Amino acid sequence: MQTEFFMQGLMLGLAYAAPIGIQNMFVINAALTMRRSRSLACGLTVAFFDITLALACFFGIGIFIDMYPAVKTALMILGGVVLIYMGGKMLFAGQAQDRPERVAPKFLSVVWTAFVLTWFNPQAVIDGTMILGAMYASLAGAQRISFIVGVSAASLLWFTLLATIISTFRACFSRKVLKYVNAICGSIIIFFGARLVFKVL
Repeated sequence: MQTEFFMQGLMLGLAYAAPIGIQNMFVINAALTMRRSRSLACGLTVAFFDITLALACFFGIGIFIDMYPAVKTALMILGGVVLIYMGGKMLFAGQAQDRPERVAPKFLSVVWTAFVLTWFNPQAVIDGTMILGAMYASLAGAQRISFIVGVSAASLLWFTLLATIISTFRACFSRKVLKYVNAICGSIIIFFGARLVFKVL
């Protein structure tokens, strides 16, 4: 393991994961509406799919998309529709009206949502391919392995830390605040989905 390139991957991965986006909103919402163990599992699940996407981008999924523009178009439309649907469910779920533990979705539902929010987001695929693909081209041999391990470690660190911190301090949020958080998270996800669809139209 080459520490220098591991640290480069770690720092780039944190910089890429930290800004508020669809995945972060999903983890925050889960941490506020589920018991701690379930929210941590959610964070780990998002991290897992984020790592698989990073690996795919780093090793060339973008080449396939560039070869077949129709795939990119279909992915954007399908991904946009799915995001709008999921954002709508979050927006109108009314989860803040009951205790979060009673209304928490099943774990398989959490896994499916985390998968869709990660892999059905064409912008994440394209951005990841451009950023990680460029880094792949600039590195060689063991440097590449150290770098992508660093990126993967950043995803694991960020999403588990986010879930843990929000879950720990969620008692500070009243039911009314949780309702607004749900509305904000759902609205942002709907916005991302609508933007994808309109880019194609």
